[in-house]
Amino acid sequence: LQKDIERKIEETRQRFKSEYSQDKYDSRDVERLFKEDALVEGYLTWRQFVVEDTLKMIDESLQWRKEFTLNDLTESSIPRWMFESGAVFLHGYDKEGNKLFWFRVKLHIKDAKTILDKKRYVAFWLERYAKREPGMPLTVVFDMSESGLSNIDMDFVKYIINCFKVYYPKFLSKMIMYEMPWIMNAAWKIVKTWLGPEAISKLKFVTKSDIQTYVGPEHLPPHMGGTDQFKYSYPPLPDDDFQSPICENGPIVSEDESDIKDIESESKETLESSFNSDQKSEDLDRGEPGRLRGARKPTTTFKGTLLDISPSEELRFGAKESERKCLIILNNVTKNHVAFKVRTTAPEKYRVKPSNSSCEPGASVDIVVSLHGGFQASPQDRFLVMAAEMESSAGAGVSELALFWKEVSKVNKCMHTYKYK
Repeated sequence: LQKDIERKIEETRQRFKSEYSQDKYDSRDVERLFKEDALVEGYLTWRQFVVEDTLKMIDESLQWRKEFTLNDLTESSIPRWMFESGAVFLHGYDKEGNKLFWFRVKLHIKDAKTILDKKRYVAFWLERYAKREPGMPLTVVFDMSESGLSNIDMDFVKYIINCFKVYYPKFLSKMIMYEMPWIMNAAWKIVKTWLGPEAISKLKFVTKSDIQTYVGPEHLPPHMGGTDQFKYSYPPLPDDDFQSPICENGPIVSEDESDIKDIESESKETLESSFNSDQKSEDLDRGEPGRLRGARKPTTTFKGTLLDISPSEELRFGAKESERKCLIILNNVTKNHVAFKVRTTAPEKYRVKPSNSSCEPGASVDIVVSLHGGFQASPQDRFLVMAAEMESSAGAGVSELALFWKEVSKVNKCMHTYKYK
């Protein structure tokens, strides 16, 4: 099956190169298409591996990306009032661990003068998420409480659907329609025809009584029967995801954590004592030279621009003591040193060794992720590996790396996110 997929990917690329003029696209998007197998596979999957249909989808998607200047779309290029409105934002997770993309319909008023800015605003959020969590699906929540016909803009709704049908293939996990007023039934019959058979099954119509079938109360606001006290405000953009995990040598000093409350409360001595104890048992249980058998080895690989990262999507923890460690393997595929750091949505649960270091050209680094005693892994737990090329003369000590990450702003970054089961 994998060989068939690889042949389809190669056929798609060759036909795209010979049948479509590359001048009408952003060259950066074309470059990604020819480098990233996962991107092409995403288009193929959404079009049932029919190459002809896949090529049309790629053509439409890449033209849209150039029209909306997606590669250069920044926070400052969106009108400030749109961020302040809180009508669209990313926050929380569903029960399968998919990020929630919220649309608060009552805050949307149909206006032809602002529709283009609104479309760019949605594109900004999707592109931001795609770069942070490549390949990870989203669950869209249309919160229709207190909304009416004046809040429904069918052109805007069609655009949102196209974002998932064409522009971001495989991104849509499900689309939750919360408390849809009966007066909108006719409008949503039209919407269903736009969705197509692939996406119809992803539509979930819910009320306060059954939304917790899909989203747990800890990620629902009080008006939906949940306990999440999150209130959207701007600035800054809501960023409730990733913090530094506990490191084997105590708290990490990074570019944005030196002034905030220290969440890594265990002392250096306690951590070192625990890891020394762990290491004794691991030293007795080695497989191939230099690699720990005590940690679960990855079997799949994500091929990135700077790093190949294994596993490609998930770390799997079990209940047994021997199943409470997983291995992440980073392979530097560049000719330069690559700095990396690991962040997680649940820093109190995990220890990561190493969590902030660098990798020499062509070399690999093993990262052991240990589930702390008394905790259980959750589908909502995520890890983010951040990486950036660095000069070999920059140094790899704690202080040098902290300085390096402070200075990194527009440096090319390769990020990958792990979803746990």
